[in-house]
Amino acid sequence: MTVQIHPAVDNGIAPTLAGFAGGKLVCACVDHPVEVTITSQTAHNHVCGCSKCWKPDGSLFSQVAVVSRDAVTITANADKLKIVDTNTSIQRHACTGCGVHMIGRIENTAHPFFGLDFVHTERSPESGWSAPVFAAFVSSIIESGAAPDQMGAVRDRLVELGLPPYDCLSPVLMDVIATHAAKSK
Repeated sequence: MTVQIHPAVDNGIAPTLAGFAGGKLVCACVDHPVEVTITSQTAHNHVCGCSKCWKPDGSLFSQVAVVSRDAVTITANADKLKIVDTNTSIQRHACTGCGVHMIGRIENTAHPFFGLDFVHTERSPESGWSAPVFAAFVSSIIESGAAPDQMGAVRDRLVELGLPPYDCLSPVLMDVIATHAAKSK
C-alpha cells in the first residue's frame, strides 16, 4: 500500500508554471467562503509535518509556500478569520466556518521570515503555483498520530515523490535563518 502524503502530491507534483502571477485561495465553506488574492508567484513550497499547520482530512502533511506579504490581500469574508494561536511566531489565520488556514503571518519584525506570508496553494482553483520541493519537520507527524514504525516508509515515499525529507526546514531556508542570526549579532 502506498503511503498517502497529501492530495496535492500523492498522484504526482504539478509543475511550476513560468510567468505565473498568482491567483485566489478559497476556504472550504460553501456559503460565504473566505477568499485571499495573491498577486505573485509563491516560493519555497513544501509539505510540512509540524503539528501547527493545517492539513486536509486524512493527510499526514500540510502543503505550504511563502509569498511576500505585500502580495496578499483578503478579498472576501475577512470577518470569518481568527488567529489559531497567538503565542506562535506564525500567526495562522483560520476560517471560523471550516477551519482552513488561509494565511500565516509573522508580525515580529526581528523574525528572519518577517515580510513573508505562509499560504496553502492547494486551496486555489488556479494551477501554476510553485511546486513543492522538499518535506519539512517530517518526524513531527508522529506527534499528530503517525505510527513511528512507519517513518521509513513515509521517508521513502517522500523521496519517491522528489521531496527530500528534513526534520527542520530545507538547507536553503536554514541558511537564511543562520544568516539573519549572524547579522543581528
